Amino acid sequence: MIQRVLVANRGEIACRVLRACREAGLSSVAVYAENDRLGMFKELADDSVLLEGDTIAETYLNGAAIIEAAQQTGADAIHPGFGFLSERAEFAQAVMDAGLVWIGPSPQAIEQMGDKMSARQIMKRAGVPVIPGVEIEEEDETHAMQAIRAAAQETGYPLLLKATAGGGGKGMRVVHTQDELEQGAQAARREALAAFGDGRVYVEKLLMKSKHVEIQILADAHGRCIHLGERECSVQRRHQKVFEEAPCSSMTPSLRERMGQAAVAAAKAVDYVGAGTVEFLLADDQSFYFLEMNTRIQVEHPVTEMVTGVDLVREQLRIADGQPMAVDELNIRGHSIEVRLYAEDATNNFLPAIGPLAVFRPPVGPGIRLDTGVREGDEVTPHYDPMLAKLIVFAPTRHEALQRMRRALDEFVVLGTTTNIGFLRDLCDVPEVISGDTYTSMIDDLYPDGYKFVPKQEHLDVALLSAAVAETTGMHRLRTAAKQSSGNVASPFQSLNRRYP
Repeated sequence: MIQRVLVANRGEIACRVLRACREAGLSSVAVYAENDRLGMFKELADDSVLLEGDTIAETYLNGAAIIEAAQQTGADAIHPGFGFLSERAEFAQAVMDAGLVWIGPSPQAIEQMGDKMSARQIMKRAGVPVIPGVEIEEEDETHAMQAIRAAAQETGYPLLLKATAGGGGKGMRVVHTQDELEQGAQAARREALAAFGDGRVYVEKLLMKSKHVEIQILADAHGRCIHLGERECSVQRRHQKVFEEAPCSSMTPSLRERMGQAAVAAAKAVDYVGAGTVEFLLADDQSFYFLEMNTRIQVEHPVTEMVTGVDLVREQLRIADGQPMAVDELNIRGHSIEVRLYAEDATNNFLPAIGPLAVFRPPVGPGIRLDTGVREGDEVTPHYDPMLAKLIVFAPTRHEALQRMRRALDEFVVLGTTTNIGFLRDLCDVPEVISGDTYTSMIDDLYPDGYKFVPKQEHLDVALLSAAVAETTGMHRLRTAAKQSSGNVASPFQSLNRRYP
């Protein structure tokens, strides 16, 4: 039986897994880089080990050092979270070779689904519909470009170039015309090679105004493989999700059953064990096509937890321990929405931002959940992904959930660094979001010249109220933070410098 889990990650997901271990009665170990010495996740673990080094490659991507840390601290299992080493088949195999339990699917499943062209071929054999397109195996640039040109002619425009080993929107380019093909292919290959060490790309037909819908699956070693319904993740920027919800507003019981069974077939095709997500594109006519399978816990998993009542991380721990899953049947109730709060300037092409979290006051109240790895007083640095938190709401209906999200974002005050709170709040009032008619290119269509934040009077009211509540912080500190803040709902704090010089 698993007794002690090392979490091979940091930040928000490390906090999430460490808390699940505590609730499961398991002791835990955190690993951390020097610049994370004061990280909140480190404090939640029973033990912690410093990863020597100055770079991510030397720390959170150093599989050998992480396995050594597990052995030194008596951990008998490793949970990878998401990102970093979570989808590295060689790391999963090394964990198992060291006699430790890998909390995730088999290395073979990770490898098969991690290669996008391999995954497409497996899905075809399993009878799962895939987007029309052409797999390209050539690695030599000249031969690859010849194959891409031929594939583009066969597929037609517009099309999408996607990295074979890709994820997170890297190595992807939309190509609208033949004139854009060469430059787009070179950029996609270059980015894919830098991000994944594999410059291969393949060609897919671009489905216009489609929805991004993914199915959560669970499979245990006792032969059960089920789905837990869908999440819609259509609202994206640069192929990165920013607004997710469950269930999908366009879903019907029959469509859910068809997509769910396709996802289960995809998992069974690679003998999947654990929690995973099968992603699809959903067209207007309710036809759907396989995109990829993520062989890990997803960033947006909380919305599924909120509407099903299933603790997905707890199920991961249970399944890895060889136990049957504790889920009897799918039972969806209510509606949940998640937004990703980033330290970034939405008005400046979403550039990442840095600075102190001089004020970090999340909203509270019924149906509000915050998954985060930061707190007031922390520093946002350029070393890691700029996501600060995931704000999740739950309510009986979608309309009520959207109303709750508006209220929560209006009350969320962050000062000291620029955030995308204002952008997220404005999204809640977009007609397509209100109606549920969202699609993957919606943000690009809404803001062709870039997003512009326009503060509202109610934002100023919230900011001034927060200033009164935060009196102990000191007006000087608030003014300093306000000067460093831009694009937040709390950005009207800048007016404090004028009204209270």
